[in-house]
Amino acid sequence: MNPKISNVPRPFRILNEYGSHVRAFKPNARLYLFNVIITGAVMGVFRLIFNFYALSLGFDESVLGNLITTSSFVALLAALPMGYLADMIGRKGSLILSGVLLSISILAMALWQTETSLYAMNVVSGIAQSLAGVTMSPFLMENSDEKERTYLFSFGQGLQMTMASVGSWLGGYLPTWIGQAQNVSATSSVAYGNSVLISGIGAALAILPLIFIKSPQIARSQRAVFAPFQYAAKNPGLLTKLVLPMLITSIGAGLIMPFMNVFFRVVHNQPDPVIGTLFAWGSLAMGIGLLIAPPLADRFGKIQVVVITQALSIPFLILLGFSPIFWVGAATYYIRLALMNMSSPVYQTFVMEHVEPSGRATVASLTSMAWNFGWAFSPTISGWLQVQYGFAPAFIGTITLYTISVLMYWSFFWRGKVEPIPAPAAAD
Repeated sequence: MNPKISNVPRPFRILNEYGSHVRAFKPNARLYLFNVIITGAVMGVFRLIFNFYALSLGFDESVLGNLITTSSFVALLAALPMGYLADMIGRKGSLILSGVLLSISILAMALWQTETSLYAMNVVSGIAQSLAGVTMSPFLMENSDEKERTYLFSFGQGLQMTMASVGSWLGGYLPTWIGQAQNVSATSSVAYGNSVLISGIGAALAILPLIFIKSPQIARSQRAVFAPFQYAAKNPGLLTKLVLPMLITSIGAGLIMPFMNVFFRVVHNQPDPVIGTLFAWGSLAMGIGLLIAPPLADRFGKIQVVVITQALSIPFLILLGFSPIFWVGAATYYIRLALMNMSSPVYQTFVMEHVEPSGRATVASLTSMAWNFGWAFSPTISGWLQVQYGFAPAFIGTITLYTISVLMYWSFFWRGKVEPIPAPAAAD
């Protein structure tokens, strides 16, 4: 080691090493990150506001669950077709189309406030979500080298969560500001609707950096309609191990995570500004967790980070769900978010490294299907449970399923090690 470097305190050495990885990001990756900055803030506002918006229109928690189920169910059904479409039109075209569909869906939700419109636009949102989900991981793999890959995945999601914290904070106050400007209640459908409208405009602006991405077309030989099924037939064991723990996690997450803003309002009687601030700090905690994940993965191993962080999050989830004290719930909410989610990009990288380059779009489609499967059905079940019995059964279900998924990750990949497949270097 260079003597000058060795004399630098360890935290600064880590920061310097982290910075060197960030500086190595490719131009396409940097443009994608600009999109992430805008989208993160926009979705921070939208995700905080939408549930309250739907409730202000006269719908209850069961309808909320059905709306979330609609978008996730469509994303589930669309995953394989969107994987094929992503290969046909290229990564750039897929990212742009996803952004266009997302902005249209949010704008339409704000402008047409009927139940039919909300369901229809959640269909569009589900397609956008699916297309983005199957495109992102292959795009980042193709625009990174091995040395900065984990950092790019984590930095992108960390940046997104950090900006989501800004959006959540703004979302907590935006209805109040709009209400004051228009002389209506901050909890009215007008205030919430205009907040959603602003989110839609921001989503449209987020498309602009994507226009400048330089992306080659996928070779025709890689566009076979039945390629996903062929790859799955050749690698059933590996795909089952890669996908099944994520499926179990998604079923658990869908039971409670979409309703956290409602949980803090109903159980802890907190107003919108407090919930917005809570979500802002939560997103920031998640962002910090995502940013520190790559050095941990370098030191301890990717799957070790996945298992340990997700296992440690479970006790905090128990406290979050069953403590009657607000500050305990808030503190455990932050810690659980950071621990549970910091492993997400690490595992995405792990998955992409363990499949052949030709199969990455397929596997991205399958993992997207696995994640959306739980969110397609769990929110409807959870919404019904909340109306009938409150939040306790949903929390118990989530805790149980998270425990099972952690045991699967440990059994499949920690105890039984698998070797990554070398990837070709990314083109500048």
